[in-house]
Amino acid sequence: MDKMDLLVTGVGGQGVVLASDIIGETALAAGYDVKKTDTLGMAQRGGSVVSHVRLAPKVWSPLIREGEADLLLAFEKLEAARWGHYLRPGGVAIVNSYQQPPLSVSLGQEDYPSDDEIAAVLKRRTENIYFIDGTGRARELGNVRTLNTFMLGCFSVFASLETDAWRESIARRMPENIREINLNAFEAGRKEIEGVRIGQS
Repeated sequence: MDKMDLLVTGVGGQGVVLASDIIGETALAAGYDVKKTDTLGMAQRGGSVVSHVRLAPKVWSPLIREGEADLLLAFEKLEAARWGHYLRPGGVAIVNSYQQPPLSVSLGQEDYPSDDEIAAVLKRRTENIYFIDGTGRARELGNVRTLNTFMLGCFSVFASLETDAWRESIARRMPENIREINLNAFEAGRKEIEGVRIGQS
C-alpha cells in the first residue's frame, strides 16, 4: 500500500473520531505520514460526523478531494449515501446497515431511503460495496459501543498494516475494563468482511 485516502463517517456517539485516530496511529507506527481532520455537525445529538484520513510516505493536506477517496467506511447507511460522491471510481465502500433517521425524517418531512436507493447512489462510483450488520454484531458481542472497533476490523482487511499493530493501537486507546471486548470486536470485524468478500466473489 503506497497510499490511501480514507473517509470515515457516521453519526455522533458511534466513535467515528476515535476510530479514525486509531487508524492514524496504526499507520504512523508503520512508518506512514498521516494527516487527518474531523468535522462534527451537532455530533453529541446524533448529527453527522466525518473524518478525512490520508496515509502516504508524505502527505501535504488532510483534506480528500471529491472523487478521490479510496475507501468509504460508513457507520450509518444514510451517511454513506451523503458522502458517497467522495469515492473514486472503483473505490471500496464498507457500510454498516444501521439507520438513524435525521430530524427531517423523524418529523415526517421526508422518507428514509431504502437500501436499494442507498446502494444506487454508491454504485454511481463503484460496485465494491459491502453492507455489514456492524451494530448487530457489536450488540451480540456484549456492547454495542464496540461498533467502531468492529468496523476497524472490517477496514483493516483492505489496508496492508500488520494485525499486531492494529491490536496495539486499540489496546493503547481502550481502558483495561473494555480492552478485551474491543479487541474481540476487531477480530470479529475482520472475519465478517472476509466472509462477505468470499460471498461476493
